[in-house]
Amino acid sequence: MTDVRRRPLGDSGIEVSEISLGSWLTYSGGVERDQTEACTRAAFDLGINFFDTANVYGRGASEEAWGDILPDFPREEIVLATKVYFHMSKTDHGLSADQISKQLDASLRRLRTDYVDLYQCHRFDVETPIEETMEALTAAVESGKVRHIGFSEWTPEQIRAGLEVPGAAKFVSSQPQYNAIWRAPEAEVFPLSSENGISQIVWSPLAQGVLTGKYEPGSPPPEGSRGSSGEMGNFITPYLDDSVLEAVARLRPIADEAGLTMVQLALAWVLRRSEVASAIIGASRPEQVEQNIAASGVELSSDTLAAIDEALAGHTIEGQRLGSNAREGVRHR
Repeated sequence: MTDVRRRPLGDSGIEVSEISLGSWLTYSGGVERDQTEACTRAAFDLGINFFDTANVYGRGASEEAWGDILPDFPREEIVLATKVYFHMSKTDHGLSADQISKQLDASLRRLRTDYVDLYQCHRFDVETPIEETMEALTAAVESGKVRHIGFSEWTPEQIRAGLEVPGAAKFVSSQPQYNAIWRAPEAEVFPLSSENGISQIVWSPLAQGVLTGKYEPGSPPPEGSRGSSGEMGNFITPYLDDSVLEAVARLRPIADEAGLTMVQLALAWVLRRSEVASAIIGASRPEQVEQNIAASGVELSSDTLAAIDEALAGHTIEGQRLGSNAREGVRHR
């Protein structure tokens, strides 16, 4: 088994592999069932213990896929995370007490487990009082169906509002988009979270695959890539600007000089921050899992980090920004 390093998940007492397997655009329908199983088994065999999904991925398809596969592994050796918020039907969405209870039970049925280790608010619900949301999450923890709670793409104001609800269960994780191009969480979300014992488990650490270098300026996306997929390509569009791709191409000699692949360079860049507990990867082939986890334990020199900044200058997103599909504001009772 490859030695994938572990990091603390906030104040939870749980340690997670610093490379984790996600199922957003892959196991929700973009990848066939046998590939899903092969990638999941490869991840576990190679030392990944943290598996992240959501009820909305394929409208339950991703949870069902892992519900078929993960029971083959010792439950106590897996850290299983899912999420709630987005539409499961015209009427089923949000973070009301009724929805949290209903969607949690549905997720547990699909995942074929009695509990999840981490239950995350996929976005902030500006229509539901924060007190109701936090009380419902706390009830889920107290019921034993959830061990710990987290959030994804909440603004600093929303994070503070959740933390300030008296008697509520404590957040242990934040899941923002974060990579060498999209650096926005560093400004406020990272420090605020750290002050409150909350780790980052980041999505899109490879910028939807762009930081692998597979997309070339002036050329169509390679056949079979995420950028060429109608099912999986929507979120990659902002990264496919030729000027961005030209900047990414300047990273290749930096990776070569450091003795790393482009994937290892990008993941090591994310993992250079102690606030990050894990970088969530997607994989459609087992060999991609192996290539990604090779970044575990890699430490980039100050010269390499400076060279990355220079190569991407003018193309990084910095300062507090609203995450994708996120909304500002907080409603109170």
